[in-house]
Amino acid sequence: MSFDPSTLTYDANGLIPVIAQDHASGEVLMMAWMNHDALVRTMDSGRMTYWSRSRQSFWAKGESSGHVQRLVEMRVDCDRDCLLALVEQTGPACHTNRRSCFYTAIRDGNQVTIMEPEA
Repeated sequence: MSFDPSTLTYDANGLIPVIAQDHASGEVLMMAWMNHDALVRTMDSGRMTYWSRSRQSFWAKGESSGHVQRLVEMRVDCDRDCLLALVEQTGPACHTNRRSCFYTAIRDGNQVTIMEPEA
């Protein structure tokens, strides 16, 4: 059965959340948004392409930083309103130069930085 992106449930702005996870380690790297066309571009090219809400434009991961995400497998959740992208990450995934955007933990009511920027 072929995949049809129009069968997904997008929000009122035509967006769907995407969680990027390292395909080998299972580490959650980041969360971003896609619209229908960003998903089609990703599926066609194999390179993660998101929709930037602030710039209102496509954002091919790594286009300026070189920290590219190559799609290994795309998964759809049970409600068809969220995507899980298993990716091969080159360099840091976060714009703060950290491996993951999830570098702050809340432990015993305190925020703790658990990951420093890469050199």
